[in-house]
Amino acid sequence: MKAPDKAAHDLLVLAGEVLRPALTHYLDLHTHPELSGQEVRTADRFAARLTEAGCAVTRGVGGHGVVGVLRNGDGPRVWLRAELDALPVQERTGLAYASRVDGVMHACGHDLHLAAATGAAELLGRLSGRWRGTLVVVGQPAEETLSGAEALLRDGLYERFGRPDAVLAQHAAPLPSGTVAHATGAAPMAGAGAVLDVTVHGVGGHAATPHLAVDPVVAAAAIVTRLQSVVAREAAPADQVTLTVGVLRAGTAANVIPDRAELGVGVRASSEASLDRALAAVRRIVLAECVAAGAPREPEVTVVSRSAALRCDPAATASVRRAQLRLLGAGRVLPWPGSLATEDFPLYGDAGADVHGERGIRLVYWMLGVADPTASGDAPPNHSPAFAPAVRTALRPAIAALTTAALDRFTAS
Repeated sequence: MKAPDKAAHDLLVLAGEVLRPALTHYLDLHTHPELSGQEVRTADRFAARLTEAGCAVTRGVGGHGVVGVLRNGDGPRVWLRAELDALPVQERTGLAYASRVDGVMHACGHDLHLAAATGAAELLGRLSGRWRGTLVVVGQPAEETLSGAEALLRDGLYERFGRPDAVLAQHAAPLPSGTVAHATGAAPMAGAGAVLDVTVHGVGGHAATPHLAVDPVVAAAAIVTRLQSVVAREAAPADQVTLTVGVLRAGTAANVIPDRAELGVGVRASSEASLDRALAAVRRIVLAECVAAGAPREPEVTVVSRSAALRCDPAATASVRRAQLRLLGAGRVLPWPGSLATEDFPLYGDAGADVHGERGIRLVYWMLGVADPTASGDAPPNHSPAFAPAVRTALRPAIAALTTAALDRFTAS
């Protein structure tokens, strides 16, 4: 295994000097998670840490968004993005610093992203002699609902804080801590996705007289079963498509036939074209099953959110990857095959051009290992109630990897 470059590796040592406040920040955020759109306390703590790092801070951007700006002469504008929100998951890690909020948990590593971003801002402030330009650190609300990036951008993010030369982000993954992973070739880092709310209408009635009612639960059950054929029979074998009915709500009592049923459907695909085909199939199946059930009116199918596939800038990504190779060593910079996880991060680039009016903004995004490499068995995945980053071994390399990437973009010719 090739050893890390000494000069670059010194960043890991320097990252240790900002580790204590970053770790304190992480533990506080993990203990007090907030759902999408409710990130008041999280935003306040993030803003305070950015202020301590020397940034000029603006709050309340696009909702609870926070933007910190650190100016260091003329040069590129490099943006770091981290997410403020947690998930509606009941934590079952048994950690001493586990969530104190019932039913809410940082189960996707956003708390680690925030702590690493503030640590990187503090470290870049100490390394001001090694770069010139403007650092912009964004705490984005509502990533889990895929609505926060658009809200920030519609609130004039680029007009107010300057067009980025590059936007960087990293995301926790169940890889060994101290590693990073980049997509190779044309593979997207993350898939295209959409969330649908479906309402099936029936005619309510007594359980003893079903012939006088139209049962939306039966129609909904038929929809759930039939939707499985979208992946099995309507997606090309070479396509990656998943479809999940994550919400199914109906009824109030066993002896009452309800008048409606509600479904929450998530669809993901490796390309926008595959996603479009899958969404068209969902709409067709929902409508047909409601007709077959004799529903009194057409169902309602609403696209709650949609995100494009995440494709990073190849040249910028290759340069950042080389910098992280020098930092961590070859055995700790891994290939990433892509996944069908979804992100609203593409909106900061060309996918959001209709919102922010800019093209050619370079996006660089990598996966960050957070699993204890000495633990036996598979690490719990993101969104699991047992998800628990090995923060004491993951946070320092997270700070260093983000700092190294920023320095690379500041000094890019």
